[in-house]
Amino acid sequence: MLKPAELIELRGVGPLTLHDRRLFNQLIEAAWGPQLGEPGREFTVATADLKLPDESNTRLVESIERLMRTIVVARGPDGAETRLQLLGTNTIRTTVNSGTLTYSFPPKLAELVRDSSIFAKLDHAVMRSFSSKYAFALYEAISRRIRLRHVCTEEKDIAGMRELLGVEPGKLDLFKNLQKKAIEPALTEVNAITPYNVTILPKKEGKKVVGFIMGWAVKDEAGLKEAYAELNRPRVGRKERLYGTAETSITT
Repeated sequence: MLKPAELIELRGVGPLTLHDRRLFNQLIEAAWGPQLGEPGREFTVATADLKLPDESNTRLVESIERLMRTIVVARGPDGAETRLQLLGTNTIRTTVNSGTLTYSFPPKLAELVRDSSIFAKLDHAVMRSFSSKYAFALYEAISRRIRLRHVCTEEKDIAGMRELLGVEPGKLDLFKNLQKKAIEPALTEVNAITPYNVTILPKKEGKKVVGFIMGWAVKDEAGLKEAYAELNRPRVGRKERLYGTAETSITT
């Protein structure tokens, strides 16, 4: 799917779960086209397309409500900050064998993407395979940057890296916790199952970590083949394979 860069660079998405992020992308894709930028426009999608076959609507509704409650911040080309919700009014209709979700995006969000000219190309299979919401966020961020010519590194202060990964305020405040619980899991998954090699190195002033240097590149042919192979292996046992605790490990 294609996703406007403006919807990847949002700040304040920390409260969203991995399931919420997947759902938001599904709703964006189902509404894709010129109508996406029309304020007040309604879209309809089958609820079966938004959840697993044996899954009730409970989890879907919980994610919908978090998308409605979460206030995010978008920065315009002129530096102005706009606060907005990710999802507007919606209705779920159910029958014995089927159901539909009719939804709309808030007017400000529609305006935000109406004139978008930069997009990230995201792979469905990759997005379904992540177990970490931080990996999901890092994958989107790199997908948005990968086509930038002559640019393959970026410096982020600590706050900027937390925003990029979608770490909630008040969580993982210590560097060691941020590194272990967010950065390392994100790098491990992204480097294992996506077309990209990514590094995030701490930037220090003396002994104090003041930020990070993030680098990225497209894998060579051998790396792409290995990523594709891991993507198609069972998710069960992946953690052991990636962290080298199983007999068969992969090179990332």
